[in-house]
Amino acid sequence: MRPVAKIATGFVFVFGAFRFNGFDLLFDPVGWGLCVSGLFQLERSVDDPFGRARLAAVAMVCASLVATVVSLADSSRTLSTSSLGEVIGIAGTAGTLITVWLVSDAIIRQMRPRGATSLAALLDVLRWGVVSLGALGMLAGYGYADLGVFALVAWFAAIVALIALLYRSARLPYLS
Repeated sequence: MRPVAKIATGFVFVFGAFRFNGFDLLFDPVGWGLCVSGLFQLERSVDDPFGRARLAAVAMVCASLVATVVSLADSSRTLSTSSLGEVIGIAGTAGTLITVWLVSDAIIRQMRPRGATSLAALLDVLRWGVVSLGALGMLAGYGYADLGVFALVAWFAAIVALIALLYRSARLPYLS
């Protein structure tokens, strides 16, 4: 599988939810692991944009493992009802948005100098949509805003479009 396709598949695991008896079968640490694997293949040095994105994805593997362990250990309550669960939820959401930003930024930095400016511009708009609507959704979850259904639908559409664009970009020679 091409590196950017691994990243896109990882995002499907992270943002998708397929629940069976309350357990998400699309295991988030596996999704973040796929992202780490794809970013590692694209990384040229530790300080390049793919290296920074990979470090953020590694942190998200750890954060999602902790969230999974905490939710399994205290199955009598939902993760959001405990104070530890709230901290883990905020860290997970913020980390996810930062990682999406860094991954998109690294890919955009590869596209622009090679003439794929329209794809880079579209990816830039989609990352802004995903991150800004995700941040607003996080604030709305804590009662700071009432966004309604439109923002949720727009966020979901931005995620789907971002993943589709990543799959489409996977065949570009400089991203494989």
